[in-house]
Amino acid sequence: MYFGEDNHPKSKAFLKQVEKIGYTVIFKPVKYIPVAEIESQKIYRRKCDFDMEVCIDAHAILAKNSDIQAFIFFTGDGDYEPLYKLLITLRKQVIVIYTKGHLGREIWDMKKGIFKVELKNIMDV
Repeated sequence: MYFGEDNHPKSKAFLKQVEKIGYTVIFKPVKYIPVAEIESQKIYRRKCDFDMEVCIDAHAILAKNSDIQAFIFFTGDGDYEPLYKLLITLRKQVIVIYTKGHLGREIWDMKKGIFKVELKNIMDV
């Protein structure tokens, strides 16, 4: 599992829960990007993309073991569409688990070779 590391209490609680059930977590620091300023107070957006890391790791896994039959992704990010298409072409099962309202149009539009699961709450995992 890939996750941005910061000091937010909900992030820390989530990480404790997923590590407790056995996931290995790969971290990198969250970036805070300024997006606005209201009455002299800066508003920041959290950002921590793992697109390249996930794609590189998927290719490495396939290079080591072509017997892998399925990949499960806990993201609805449309940037993963090329990876999903490659995996489907390689006859791998692709399962995408996402929270309501967080599925990219590119993934929504994919109709063959992909199984999409919507969660109402991330803690349903």
